[in-house]
Amino acid sequence: MRLNKKGTGDIYRNFRCRDAVRLCEPHPGYPLATFQLFLVIYSIMNKIIERVRLSDEVYKIVVEAPLIAEERKPGQFVIVQRDAEFAERIPLTIADADAKKGTITMIFQTVGSSTHKLALLNVGDSIQNILGPLGRPTHIEKVGTVVCVGGGIGVAPMYPIAQGMKEAGNRLIIIMGARNKSLLIMEDQMRAIADELIVVTDDGSYGRKALVTEPLKELCEKDPKPAQVVVIGPPIMMKFCAETTRPFAVPTLVSLNTIMIDGTGMCGGCRVTVGGKTKFVCVDGPEFDGHQVDFSNMLLRMSSYKDVETAAHEKCHLEMEAEKLEGRS
Repeated sequence: MRLNKKGTGDIYRNFRCRDAVRLCEPHPGYPLATFQLFLVIYSIMNKIIERVRLSDEVYKIVVEAPLIAEERKPGQFVIVQRDAEFAERIPLTIADADAKKGTITMIFQTVGSSTHKLALLNVGDSIQNILGPLGRPTHIEKVGTVVCVGGGIGVAPMYPIAQGMKEAGNRLIIIMGARNKSLLIMEDQMRAIADELIVVTDDGSYGRKALVTEPLKELCEKDPKPAQVVVIGPPIMMKFCAETTRPFAVPTLVSLNTIMIDGTGMCGGCRVTVGGKTKFVCVDGPEFDGHQVDFSNMLLRMSSYKDVETAAHEKCHLEMEAEKLEGRS
C-alpha cells in the first residue's frame, strides 16, 4: 500500500508507530530512507503542558506527542511547524521523552523569527504540526570511556545520548561549555548521570575558563585515551573538536544541524559532504564521523541565507516591541 494523496495530512490515531511502516512502500524514484517510520501528529494532540525559560534566549517545552514518545531513540529529532499556514519548519532534537506520560521535551534557542514565535506559545497552546521521530538513532554500545561534549544549546540533544551511553555500562565523562554562566543549561541533569563533569565558559564566569577543546585534548592525552567521543554544538565547535581528537585517532561522532526543510530526504537542502560523498543529514544522519565531515563546505552552505535570517530576526524583534508598546497604551 502507498501513502494516499493526503499523505501525511491524515490524522492517524488507532495504530502504533511501527504499524505506520505498512502504509509505505518503497518507490524506485526515491531513496528507501524516505519511507522511514514517521508520523504527523496534529494540534489536537500536540498540546504544550510545560514551558520553562531556561535563560534569556533558551526555552524548554514539554508537548503531548504519545506516539513519538513511544518510538523515539537517542539522537533522533522532529520537524516542528508552529502553524499549518506559512510557518517555517524547524528541526529540533528530542531532548527527552516519557513514554508513560506520552510527552516529548524540546529545548531550543530563539535565534530567528520562527523560534521567537514558538517561544511565545504558552501552556495549553498547541503546536500545529510535529513530524517524527526522524533521523538515524545514535549507535550505543559498551566501549569503555565515552566523552560527551556539549556546547551551548547542544547540551540539550546530548542528554539522551549521554543517558544511553551510561545505561550501556560506559564510564561517562561530560564536558559542557558556553560563552558565559547564563547560557549554561541542564547542569544538574548532566551531573546526575556523569562519572565526571567538566564545565567551561569562554569568559570564566563559571567553571573553568577555557574552550571545550582544552579539556578534550587533555583527556585524549591520557592513557588509556577515550574509546569514543560524541560532540554536539555550533558547527565551528564541532569542527575543532574533531580536529582535536584526530591526532589521537579517537572515534568522534558529531551531530549536524544543517538547513533542513522536509526532514525525509526529498528536498536535499540538508546535504553535506562526508568522506567525499554527498549525504543527507535528515536520513543518513544526523550523526556522522567527525573526521570525515567537510565542515568548510557545510559552514559555507549554512551561511547562504544569513542576510535573510538576520533581517527576519530583526523584524521579529521590532514587531514584538511594537506589540508591547501597544499593550501599554
